Amino acid sequence: MEQFDAIVVGGGLAGAAAAYRMAKEGVKVLLVERGSYGGAKNMTGGRIYTHSLEELIPDFRKTAPLERKVTKERISILEGGKATTVEYEAEPAQPKDESYVVLRGVFDKWLVEQAEKAGAVVVNRIQVSELLMEHGKVVGIRCGKDTLRADVVVLADGVNSLLAERAGLRAPITAAEVAVGAKEVYSFNKGVLEERLGLDGNDGLSWLFMGDITHGLMGGGFIYTNKNSLSIGVVVGLEHIGESDATIDEMFNEFMAYPTVARLLKGGKLLERSGHMVPEAGYNMVSTLSGDGFVIVGDAAGFCINMGYTVRGMDFAIASGMYAADAIIKAKKLGDFSAGAMRYYDIMIQDSFVGKDLKTYRHFPEFLNNPRIFQKYPGMVNGIMSDVFTVNGDGAKPLVPKLLKRATGVGLVNLAMDALKGGRAL
Repeated sequence: MEQFDAIVVGGGLAGAAAAYRMAKEGVKVLLVERGSYGGAKNMTGGRIYTHSLEELIPDFRKTAPLERKVTKERISILEGGKATTVEYEAEPAQPKDESYVVLRGVFDKWLVEQAEKAGAVVVNRIQVSELLMEHGKVVGIRCGKDTLRADVVVLADGVNSLLAERAGLRAPITAAEVAVGAKEVYSFNKGVLEERLGLDGNDGLSWLFMGDITHGLMGGGFIYTNKNSLSIGVVVGLEHIGESDATIDEMFNEFMAYPTVARLLKGGKLLERSGHMVPEAGYNMVSTLSGDGFVIVGDAAGFCINMGYTVRGMDFAIASGMYAADAIIKAKKLGDFSAGAMRYYDIMIQDSFVGKDLKTYRHFPEFLNNPRIFQKYPGMVNGIMSDVFTVNGDGAKPLVPKLLKRATGVGLVNLAMDALKGGRAL
């Protein structure tokens, strides 16, 4: 039986990045993917902050299947058919500040191909049933009746990492730590997106939504512009989904029926629909990262931040794959893949932007898990905007009493408390 230095389970961004980096350094690595190709099962849609990708592949812009560079940001607060929108538009100041919209099925496949070109062995359509353990150490994987052995296994099998859970290597995820997402992709004739969204050339838009579309639950909607299509979807926290008076499908349909959104989708052709779980708890979700003969990367490790105004996970995934690879490269030189040696990965995560950013915003998921944010504040914001811009001949009224009346609907004490909690979380 062939012995590998490392086996990577999962062909997403984290797994592909780890395999690429190791292969470049002469590590004998096998990447196994359950889908028909890397990214075949991924439904994220899809913005990547490319600073970590640039570290992995400095010239990625020459060959990577990038859709559009994000130069326009929008955030909309929806309530009762009304929308209050904030927009920011600017060209990134320098390359490391750039972010791009990507179609993950296409992009992940490309990154896996880079790993294969670097020397990694890639095998698709492989279902890993369990980790191979000997004396408490991970020594490979089991695929049905077959086994494959390696000095170390990289677990990059997504947010619901059943392999690590079944082997007792990490705590089971809870409903409070994840959200469920539903996404569709609509294609348009050339030039339609530029005209409707005010885009030039390959400029792109990231548009996030919050409000009554989630029926009071933590979550929101998103739209990302591809070259000639849109990725649109909703993400809703899983913890209280059973208490809602609407299903995910119903929330999604309400979102697409909003006048602001419906006008944008007019004439679009549905290309695909998908659903998936995503990590939501940030720093508090991260548990075990490494041990005797294994490391855990990307979504499987819980590396994701949802700030409401931006969502990050892809840059964390690529970086964690690189750090895992560096730890394994060092372990190979030492001939030591023990828990102590693999802890080098934990240290790199803690000292990097991944660990620091997760820790900085560790209280934000708790702040967002506040029903008032999704039940009360959308109505207050849109009510204030209505008061400000409505002129009907009934006689002008002072603005301050109007603002106080809207704020009273939430409660002045609640406003003060939420502002304080939000300030601390940020």
